Amino acid sequence: MSDREQWSSQSGFILATIGSAVGLGNIWRFSYVAGENGGGAFLVLYLIYVFVIGLPLVIAELALGRRAQGDAIAAFDGPAPGSRWRYAGVFVGAGAVLILSYYSVIAGWALKYFTGASLGHLWDTASEGYGRYFQSFISHTGEPVIWQAAMLIAAALVVAGGVRGGIETLNRFLMPLLAVIIIGLAVFAVTLPGAQRGIAFLLAPDWSAFARAEVHAAALGQAFFSLGIGMAVFLTYGSYMPRSFPLPRSAVAIAAGDSCFAIVAGLAIFPAVFSFGIDPTSGPELAFITLPQVFLQMPVGILLGAAFFFLLSAAALTSMVSLLEVPVAILVQRLAMSRRRATALVGTAVLVLGLPSALSFGLLSDVRIGRHGILDAADAAVSNFLLPIGGILIALTVGWRLSRQDAIAESELQHPWLANAWLWVLMLMVPLTLATILLQSASAL
Repeated sequence: MSDREQWSSQSGFILATIGSAVGLGNIWRFSYVAGENGGGAFLVLYLIYVFVIGLPLVIAELALGRRAQGDAIAAFDGPAPGSRWRYAGVFVGAGAVLILSYYSVIAGWALKYFTGASLGHLWDTASEGYGRYFQSFISHTGEPVIWQAAMLIAAALVVAGGVRGGIETLNRFLMPLLAVIIIGLAVFAVTLPGAQRGIAFLLAPDWSAFARAEVHAAALGQAFFSLGIGMAVFLTYGSYMPRSFPLPRSAVAIAAGDSCFAIVAGLAIFPAVFSFGIDPTSGPELAFITLPQVFLQMPVGILLGAAFFFLLSAAALTSMVSLLEVPVAILVQRLAMSRRRATALVGTAVLVLGLPSALSFGLLSDVRIGRHGILDAADAAVSNFLLPIGGILIALTVGWRLSRQDAIAESELQHPWLANAWLWVLMLMVPLTLATILLQSASAL
């Protein structure tokens, strides 16, 4: 589309794409998944999967999106216009809506805690115990919905502002600020007494864990969730990418920036956890139950706690913006809707679809999907099935449906050996690896 909006600069594009990747997955999810899977061994495997599986797919998504200069459906439809393969674009677009429906609930939790930490309400309830505080909040009938709606409204206002005026502007401001906050928290945490045990937990691998299939599965799932592969975000953001931006260099910057953020977040959390004798395998409640107790025991911990929950909320917002942009771009292109109307429509639909997740610990707490509650089931479905399927579809589209010449030209990989290795990874390694994960996930049901 010749009148399609584009990023104003390469730095703005990279900040926006790193912002799409940096989110709850890097802070809330990375911390507890690393804690449950041995720390250092998980980190090594996570980095291997980010750069061996994730980076080739980021390049493929960006290349496919820029080639199409359209929405996710156009990206999949491009190699053979009019074929049924375009429904792959419908699948990943619908997937972005599903992810956002429960992701916005957890983002609302973060905003609730940031507001409570800033106003002092969170610290005033310390005597009750943060387990009880958290449980009382998430089991409330209306409060989780209100905070979810607040985060969705914030994301919708950004997306309605457009690519340059909304998405790029937000990330130009927030991403440098978030980097300063997370680095500051990490520097403080590593100076705490006993912090060395937390650093060793994260950075010194237990090599025996490499033989455990569940650690590999957790590391690969985290790599996908953290980077945002298979959500059609890079397809959509790539479609706004001018040809003048060097694609491989941008993809490396995205993968490296996202990984660095996750590692520094780990250095901000685990030294503090070990310093105060907290169990690093605390699970999903690590951020909302364990860490408030830690902050309360720290010097200037109230300020640090407010900074941490601002970080969590703002990182969640940048990811929500990117997820919301995927279906909005589809409606704008397919139905010729105005951006504001499309954003309002999708935002409302996400809020309604997210109600079961928001109420899954209260009104709908007795509803089980297999072994999981509603929100946990949605997260498991996304991590174990939707994202791997999205990754396979992207790999097959670029590796098999595009001609070899077109694929290499779109990737801008100059060295023949590097281009060949990239195609080999997409054609064989990615589909086989992800198919194995899918089979393991299915067998665990």
